[in-house]
Amino acid sequence: MPDNYSESQKFAMEIGELALQKKANRVKVMDVHKLTSMTDFFIICSGNSDIQVKAIADHIVDEISVVERPFNREGYDTREWVLLDYINVIVHIFHEASRDYYDLERLWIDADITELADDDPLPDANTPLFDDL
Repeated sequence: MPDNYSESQKFAMEIGELALQKKANRVKVMDVHKLTSMTDFFIICSGNSDIQVKAIADHIVDEISVVERPFNREGYDTREWVLLDYINVIVHIFHEASRDYYDLERLWIDADITELADDDPLPDANTPLFDDL
């Protein structure tokens, strides 16, 4: 568990990047340390299916487990809203429909929000998927 704010910020950004590696949608790092004493950062992201939600959660847990394991994990069985609690950083991984329903971003509207984006461009529709076979 990160001991100070700057370590928590670095940890949150690392988790956000891990979510992007599994093509998570709308990855947001929310700085809530001035709004609540329960945590420093929320990471909110979503997947298009329960399989993708599971893949995002598994990837984060597997990659971060070298440094730290989540203090608590909720929602893993239903995969509509998986919560990974790293104390100073709390990760919310939603199924896209559940994210729109609960709208956590609206609840924490006063937080400083950093939206992360995947820098890998989508392939052009005219680009062949395979080289000459």
